Amino acid sequence: MTQKPDFKAMTSQELKRYVLSHRDDNEAFYAYVDKINERQDRVVYPPLKSLEDMEKYPEFIEQLRQESANNSQKNK
Repeated sequence: MTQKPDFKAMTSQELKRYVLSHRDDNEAFYAYVDKINERQDRVVYPPLKSLEDMEKYPEFIEQLRQESANNSQKNK
């Protein structure tokens, strides 16, 4: 029986590679999702409910960029 790697010590890229090569390892997958959710620069897009929502995406993305820039200025 082989010992699993320490998922918390792995970088996001290392963990991603591990998950892709061990697709049946649910523990690794959930560790990867947790690591991604911890990222400060993570962007969450709202669900699309209609085609009209899709047309608003450029505006939404620009709004996110402006908010991110404002938050970066505040944190300096």
